[in-house]
Amino acid sequence: MKSTTATIKARGQLTIPKKIREMIHLEEGQAVSIIPADEAVIITPKRLKLDDARREIRRIMKQSGYSAAELLAGLKDERENLFQDIYGKKSD
Repeated sequence: MKSTTATIKARGQLTIPKKIREMIHLEEGQAVSIIPADEAVIITPKRLKLDDARREIRRIMKQSGYSAAELLAGLKDERENLFQDIYGKKSD
């Protein structure tokens, strides 16, 4: 991918271009790590710790309105659909 240019706003905000966000799977509200490297910076997705992951899962469940039981109930079907999408239909 070619380099790109962005402008730092008055409050220090920087917009990461959409193509780059999609390429490294960054989503709105996701935390990133910013690592200084001499006169450059490295921006990487922050890896969630277990407690952070639990809070994020609870937040998503609350927003969706589904219970853990409801989410787990549909898991088998979702796995089967994904398998079929990737590998095609099962041969009987």
